[in-house]
Amino acid sequence: MRLSRYFLPVLKENPSEAQIVSHRYMLRAGMIKQSAAGIYSWLPLGFKVLKKIETIVHEEQMRAGHIPMLMPTLQSADLWKESGRYDDYGQEMLRISDRHGRDMLYGPTNEELITDIFRSHVGSYKDLPLTLYHIQWKFRDEIRPRFGVMRGREFYMKDGYNFDLTKEDALHAYNRHLVSYLRSYERMGLQAIPMRADGGPIGGDYTHEFLVLADTGESEVFYDSAVTDLTFGDRAIDYDSVEQCQGVLEEFTSKYARTDETHDEALFNEVPEERRRVARGIEVGQIFYFGTKYSEALGANVQGPDGKQSPVHMGSHGIGVSRLLGAIIEASHDDKGIIWPEGVTPFHCGIVNLKQGDAEADAACESLYEALTAAGLEPLYDDRKERAGGKFATMDLIGLPWRITVGPRGLKNGVVELTSRRSGESEELSPEAAVQKIVEIYANHQTGRGF
Repeated sequence: MRLSRYFLPVLKENPSEAQIVSHRYMLRAGMIKQSAAGIYSWLPLGFKVLKKIETIVHEEQMRAGHIPMLMPTLQSADLWKESGRYDDYGQEMLRISDRHGRDMLYGPTNEELITDIFRSHVGSYKDLPLTLYHIQWKFRDEIRPRFGVMRGREFYMKDGYNFDLTKEDALHAYNRHLVSYLRSYERMGLQAIPMRADGGPIGGDYTHEFLVLADTGESEVFYDSAVTDLTFGDRAIDYDSVEQCQGVLEEFTSKYARTDETHDEALFNEVPEERRRVARGIEVGQIFYFGTKYSEALGANVQGPDGKQSPVHMGSHGIGVSRLLGAIIEASHDDKGIIWPEGVTPFHCGIVNLKQGDAEADAACESLYEALTAAGLEPLYDDRKERAGGKFATMDLIGLPWRITVGPRGLKNGVVELTSRRSGESEELSPEAAVQKIVEIYANHQTGRGF
C-alpha cells in the first residue's frame, strides 16, 4: 500500500474527549471515528489490526479443535424468557420490538441461542464433546461508555460454548480454552494473566479472567509477582490430553492472582511479602464452567451410554477482540505513538522516501516495495511529497515495528537505514540485506494479508 493512496486521516492534536492512551492514539492514528456514544466506525488502519487479531483467535481456536460458526446480532426474547435471564440481565440489554410487536434484543452474549441450536440437532452422547464458537458484534448498553473501544457499547467478541457429557469432560474443555487463550495472547505480544474471577450475569463459580497489567485498567488486581515470569512459548500441546491441559492450568493458576471481586486477604498474605503486588488490569477474556444451568432450563439433553437422558454440562469462553486492540496499545506505546507487536501490526514495515521525485530514491523505494511484497509481506510506502520530519512522525504514530529509510546520501554508499520502532536503534544495510532481515524477523509470525 502506498500512503498517497491510503485513507489515513491522522490528527496532529490530542482529541479532548480521549482520556486514556489507547483512545487518544486510535483517534490520532485515524483508526476509528465515533458515530455515537460508545459506538465506532473502524477506519482502514484500525480494521486491519482488528482482522489480524481476529485471525489469530480463529487459528488458535481451530488448533484446539473448536468449530467456527456465526450467529446473528439480533435474537428473539423468547429464548431469554425461557432461560429466565430476560428480566434478570438488567438495563445493559438493548431490548427491541419489531414491526409485528415481537420482543427482540441485540445480543450481549449467546448462551441461549447456542443451546437452542444444540438441542435442535444433538441428541446422543456419541456427538460429544462439542465446542462451537463465533466472532460477532455484541451490544451492552453501558451507562457511561468511555475509554474508546475499551468500554464501548458495541464491541467485537469471540464467544465459544462447550457441550460435554460429564463435569470432568467439561473441565477438560475449560482447560483446553485456557491453553488456547494463553497461546493467542502471546502471539499478540501480550502477557495476559489468568486470575480467579466472579461469574457475574453469565453464572458459574469456576471462572478465570485474563488480565493485561496496565495503569488504566478498570480492575484492581492482586497477584504474586512470580506469575509474570510464566510464558507459554512454543511448546506443543496435545489438546486431547487431559494431563497436559491440566498441567498448563496448574502451572498458570497455582500462584495467587485474583481480581478485587474475589480477592482473599488472608490467602494473599501467605505470598512472600516481596512478591505481593497490587496493580490495575484490563480484562481481555474470560472462561466459565457453569454446569447444567442453561441445559436444564432449555432442555438440552442427550441420551447417555446407559440409555438415560441427562442435561449436558456447559461452559462459555470469551475473548474481547476489539477490546484487545486497545489493550495492546495500552501495553505497548511511547510518547510518540503506538508500538505494534509484530504479530498484529497492520503493515509489516514502513518505507520512507526522504526525497520523493529523486529518480534514484524513487527507484530504490519501488524495488524495496516489490521485494517485500514478493516475500509475502505488506509494506506501507510513504510516497507523499512531505517533509522528512512529518513522514517520521506519521510512522512513529501509527507504530509499525520496522522502518526502512531511503535517501540519496545513503544510496550513494549503497545503503538504506533500518530502524526498530521499539528500541529506536538503526543500522545501515544494503537494500537486499534490509529486506532479508525483515523477512527473517517475520518468519515466526503469521503473515496473512487479511483485509
